[in-house]
Amino acid sequence: MVIDMNKTTTLQDIIGIEDVKLGFFQETQKKVQELKTSNRKLQEKQQEIQAILDGIADVMIVISREFRILYVNHVYHQLFSDPSPENKCCHQVLYGQDSPCWKCPVTNAFNTGKVNRIQAIIPGREKNRYFDITASPISPSEELPDRFLLFLRDITLEKEYQAQLLQTEKMATVGTLAAGVAHEINNPLTAILGFSQGTKRKLPQLEGKVDPHVVEDMQEYLNTILKECSRCQDIVQNLLTFSRPKENPFQVVNLKNVVLDCLKILHYRLKKIPHVNFQLRFDSDNPQIYGDEAQLKQVVLNLVNNALDAVGFQGNISIEVEEGSQGMYCLVVEDNGHGIPSEYLDRLFDPFFTTKPVGKGTGVGLSTCYNIVKAHQGHIIVCSELENGSSFCVKLPKSEQN
Repeated sequence: MVIDMNKTTTLQDIIGIEDVKLGFFQETQKKVQELKTSNRKLQEKQQEIQAILDGIADVMIVISREFRILYVNHVYHQLFSDPSPENKCCHQVLYGQDSPCWKCPVTNAFNTGKVNRIQAIIPGREKNRYFDITASPISPSEELPDRFLLFLRDITLEKEYQAQLLQTEKMATVGTLAAGVAHEINNPLTAILGFSQGTKRKLPQLEGKVDPHVVEDMQEYLNTILKECSRCQDIVQNLLTFSRPKENPFQVVNLKNVVLDCLKILHYRLKKIPHVNFQLRFDSDNPQIYGDEAQLKQVVLNLVNNALDAVGFQGNISIEVEEGSQGMYCLVVEDNGHGIPSEYLDRLFDPFFTTKPVGKGTGVGLSTCYNIVKAHQGHIIVCSELENGSSFCVKLPKSEQN
């Protein structure tokens, strides 16, 4: 046997090629198992991170240095209409403009390398929304960031409540002012009424001494003064009732008198629109409910004012108080005005939602009516069709004294 001394001895020469293959296969299986375990852990970690991201109630957007959207979370799709914002510029998707926004938080975050925060109004799916926007740089190293994390926290409701609180404070101030003015007017009004009545009592003493036509004219003038003084006293009394604090305890209220008092308050506005016809109908002369008279007047005034706005300078408005079922009275205010689009009906009682032009309405009236009616254990129903008018039905429980 000749042995080649120049040949290198390998592992195969010692244990054989089959054993080498078996060892390699076992090592490969071990590596594959380790990779599967590592991959499973990565998937679990990814699912955990995704669950955390899905639990974030704010809009989250990842943006590149070139303002292109790389990722959005599920909250984005709830508030914005563009279904595929990826690879589009953020200013195109959010604002519909071709250039970056003025005071862009991403630009400021890029220039400073720090978190930047602003507040802005962004058009949403259904309405403009107020957002608290935070731009945070994402950088894998100490170099300039190449991606940014944008958080948009919807603070629309918070802003609406702040505005509602401000409006409530204004209304309270107006109520206090109205009460003060009403008291100040009441004093000279009482004097005018008293002296007019005194003068009327002395008119018979002039008969036979002056021209009868003069006496007749003075009689007519005094009757007019007394009539207008009485009407002014009613208006002053209504203002005092309307301006009372909302903490008044509930008491028995005549719903018919509430409607008539509100029409007296609106007398001046109604005189300016003679072509608007009012129809009143009451099933009972004493429809009694249990509630706050001042708040109920606020409901009637809001509904009637809305009806007047809907018909403009010519139209028909009907106000009815009828007995409903299940121990309820129904106050119905109906008009033949321009009506309300069907897509808006579900939002009529939302705070600050209005179908009126800018400067014509605040969107607080119907929301206030809804809250007042709800506090009286009642409910309000609206039926409307575009160009065919609207009908608001307020259902209130009868007083136990009925």
